Amino acid sequence: MKQKEVRKAVIAAAGMGTRFLPQTKAMPKEMLPVMGKPIIQWVVEELVAVGITDIIIVTGAQKRALEDHFDRSIELEEALQKAGKGVAADEIKQIAEMANFIYIRQKAYNHHTYGTAIPMMNASHLIGDEPFFFVSADDLFVSPKRSRARQMLDAYGKTGESVISLLSFDKKDSEKYGVADIAEVHDDGVMKLKGFIEKPKPQDAPSRYMGIMWYLLQSDVFNYARDLEAGKGGELQAADAVNLMAKDGKVYGKVLNGTYHDCGNYVNYLKASLHFASQYEQVHADISTYVKNTILKD
Repeated sequence: MKQKEVRKAVIAAAGMGTRFLPQTKAMPKEMLPVMGKPIIQWVVEELVAVGITDIIIVTGAQKRALEDHFDRSIELEEALQKAGKGVAADEIKQIAEMANFIYIRQKAYNHHTYGTAIPMMNASHLIGDEPFFFVSADDLFVSPKRSRARQMLDAYGKTGESVISLLSFDKKDSEKYGVADIAEVHDDGVMKLKGFIEKPKPQDAPSRYMGIMWYLLQSDVFNYARDLEAGKGGELQAADAVNLMAKDGKVYGKVLNGTYHDCGNYVNYLKASLHFASQYEQVHADISTYVKNTILKD
């Protein structure tokens, strides 16, 4: 049977960003800049580059800035044109034209208000029976060859099943992660999964691969998530639905080639900013020199 084309993505962007207070009191953490673009724009561009046409952003309170960013700003475009800055005007216009943007205000699901399964289920009526990306709004990835989204799509093309992003880690840190339990190993870092073991002791870790929330999911994930029970902290987790799917043989993992950045705190955000900046020839030398002569010197 021919695989369905992946055209939709759900971006979870309802978090309050408390680790970045007071900066995020009025500005969503997803709007923090990395090389002149908000973090979430990098995420959207990565998805659009592999053919995603419909971007569903699940937001929370005080997230209007996200909608404004991906909307047209006619007055700004006209002002830039009058100032002779046509290139900048075109760039601003293109942001709104990258995809069809749909916004949902996150609401409780089955009387639960916290957990990654909430935004996924809030968007289920817009997904229907299509496969879709379900991703975090503040995770970035640097790869010299294929983007993370492209690697996952390639794995989906080979397997026809849901694909979960995997990263390697040192087994001594296993108690921090959900660790992949592997059923079969295929080529190009693709693995069929039995499921995930949550925070096992190093001696009990079934592999050296952890899962991260960049998923390419078949729509039957909604069936597994519909009756989830809350875990620790009263949260409904999308990973628990994925785990149930894996036990039925419907999930593969893809070990990502590249560098992953979780921008959820200041240190990781700064690391991502430096790494992204270093990818640009015009600033790479300056940054390297500054780090060597100033930061490392001290």
